[in-house]
Amino acid sequence: MSFEKVKSILVEELDLNAEDVTLESDIKNDLGADSLDMVDLIMSIEDEFEIKVAESDAASIKTVGDIVNYIEQQKA
Repeated sequence: MSFEKVKSILVEELDLNAEDVTLESDIKNDLGADSLDMVDLIMSIEDEFEIKVAESDAASIKTVGDIVNYIEQQKA
């Protein structure tokens, strides 16, 4: 499932506890990501899922659920 992979990436990139990451988690406010973290995160997502995230789409990603939904749409 995409969520498990995304969670794993977030835990590794942001040095988080896995139980802190939920679909509803706000990446910046809840998980503490700054703009550089977001760039690294998007690059990791692109590599892991073999997709390209447009800058305009990246700007609209706020929650973990947004990432999972985006991946699912790209893979469909």
